[in-house]
Formats: sequence, C-alpha cells, structure tokens
Amino acid sequence: MMNTGVTEDHTLTRAGEDYLESIYRISLEEATGDRSVRSVDVADQLGVSKASVNKALSMLKEGGMVVQSRYGRVSLTPEGEKYAALVWRSHRALRTFLESDLGVDPKSADEEACLMEHVLSADTMQRLIDYLERQGIPVPE
Repeated sequence: MMNTGVTEDHTLTRAGEDYLESIYRISLEEATGDRSVRSVDVADQLGVSKASVNKALSMLKEGGMVVQSRYGRVSLTPEGEKYAALVWRSHRALRTFLESDLGVDPKSADEEACLMEHVLSADTMQRLIDYLERQGIPVPE
C-alpha cells in the first residue's frame, strides 16, 4: 500500500481537527499570498461563535498547529498544514465513497464524512483510498 502520511492516531480532538480543516479549506479558497485567514471566516464556515474560534485557536497555537498575527489573521504552521491536509483528504475520500458507492445524497454524505473522518484508523483510511483509486476515482493529496 502507498503511504499517504495519514497518522495512526488522532492527536487532536474532533473539534480541533474541524478547526484545522476549516482554516486549511479557507486558506485554499483565499487569494491572499500568505494563505492566512480571518477567524470570523472560520466561525462562519463552522457555524460557531467567534469566542469558540478564539478558544480553539489558543489550543491550536499551544500545540504548534497555527500562528496568529497581531492583526488577528491565522496561518497554519507546516505541521498544522500537514495535519489539516490529511483530515481534508480523508473527508473527501469518505464523501466520495458515500456518494459514488452507496448513493448517499451529497449533503448527507458531506455531513457524515465529517463525522467519520475523525475516528477511522490510518489503515482503514488507506484501504478506502486504495479502493477508490482501484475504481478509477483519484483522491487528491
């Protein structure tokens, strides 16, 4: 099996992974050169309060996953970006499987993929990615 870098254990809580993934996704969509995001955008994407984002950011800063400028914009550290990219890849693989192989509607598939991405082992996730690729469905890095 190919090594995707999926970690065996989830070192962050589900919420921590959700915040990292959100920061990562927004940074990919933003046109800023520094790939930093506003915490208010994270709050909007996740449907949480700004206070919740600030609390999560404190935890992620302590864990070395994000840095925050004095103007409040948030950026992923290299470690945070690697972790977030893996969570986002897992999310996309699960969503694709649920939609294409099980016929789950896109909204439910997205919501359920978000739940599942936090609990599957690296081995199970790798097997799912390998399965999708054997079906001719690439899962982008």
